[in-house]
Parts: sequence; C-alpha cells; structure tokens
Amino acid sequence: MNSKALSIRAVRLAAGLVVAVPLTSCVTVKAPDKPIEINLNVTIRQEVLVRLQRDVEQLINQNPQAFPATPKQ
Repeated sequence: MNSKALSIRAVRLAAGLVVAVPLTSCVTVKAPDKPIEINLNVTIRQEVLVRLQRDVEQLINQNPQAFPATPKQ
C-alpha cells in the first residue's frame, strides 16, 4: 500500500474511534432490582376448574344415591 492509502485509512480509523467512544457510555446492561413477575393466574385457574369439574363428575357417577336427580318442572 502506498502512504496516501495508509493515511486515509488512519484518518478513517481515528474518525470512527472519535464517534464510537462517546457512545460506549450510553449503552449499559443492568439487572433489574426487583424480580420479573409473570402473571399466569388465568391459565392456572382454568386448569384447576377443569380438574375439579372432572373430579365432581366422577364422584357423582360413583355415588348416584348420594346425588339424586332433581325433578324437572
């Protein structure tokens, strides 16, 4: 390479460093002080209701005398 190409390259490198150095203080990665909370109450509640419904259906089917059918009016 000739000296002109090297000097142009050096100027570009210096200009890039001058632009990049102030930006390094802008980017920070920090863990949050409080833990991240993910609210899954809706999904859990639906699953519990389905399980309870199945358990109740099995209980009624196993003990029909304990749960007599109501007369229709």
